[in-house]
Amino acid sequence: MNKTYLKLSLDLDFVLIAITASLKDYVFCHKINTSLNLGFEKVDDHEVYFNVDEEPLAFSKYYFFVEQGEIEYYLVNNRNAEGFLIPEMNKVDFFMVIHQYIDKEDLNYILTGLNKLPDIQVAAQINPLKLRSKENLVM
Repeated sequence: MNKTYLKLSLDLDFVLIAITASLKDYVFCHKINTSLNLGFEKVDDHEVYFNVDEEPLAFSKYYFFVEQGEIEYYLVNNRNAEGFLIPEMNKVDFFMVIHQYIDKEDLNYILTGLNKLPDIQVAAQINPLKLRSKENLVM
């Protein structure tokens, strides 16, 4: 009998920014919206199944869409009461996930703007392919 294997590949074609800021998610989102002129809005939580037989863990998620270029921005909390979205990045409070092409100038504007905010300790671009739990970031 022949065996057939299903090979899955994750769509990890996005820009990932790790942000450390000890703020509530809604306060942090408001500060980003006002200082960087973005329009993040709360959407349904990002749910991740860590074990098949358990309920998913929910992480707060915000969404912003730019029609020009059809760029999707997600801001997702890395921690909740039960654990971390990306456990190996337990010092990070939030992740900004940017889908579609964003040019270097716009990305530098966001990174520079985030790092200028007094409540943010650090905001840095990271490579999602190097994360062990990268599948948790698929939106």
